[in-house]
Amino acid sequence: MYKNEKNEKNEDNIFMNNIRKYNDKLNVIGDKIRYYREKQNLSLVDLSNKLLLLGVDIPKNSLQRLEHGNRIIKDYELAGFSKVLGVSTDTLLKDFFNELN
Repeated sequence: MYKNEKNEKNEDNIFMNNIRKYNDKLNVIGDKIRYYREKQNLSLVDLSNKLLLLGVDIPKNSLQRLEHGNRIIKDYELAGFSKVLGVSTDTLLKDFFNELN
């Protein structure tokens, strides 16, 4: 296990006690990230490597948890996903915004 991944797990466990889930998930765009990743035939490792080139370090296991809604997404990670996947942050958040209306 990577040092960052271990720290990230501990961080998530601390936050999970203080954060309310939305529809039983810790994020609202994990499904969209998975959709666009698969649409571009990217593996979790491919996506992780592309994000790392931008300075966004999310290991494969954390990406998997994120896609299943079991990990929060930080703002800079959202920007990285947008750039790597070639979709706007508005597109990634569109379904959530529609639910709010």
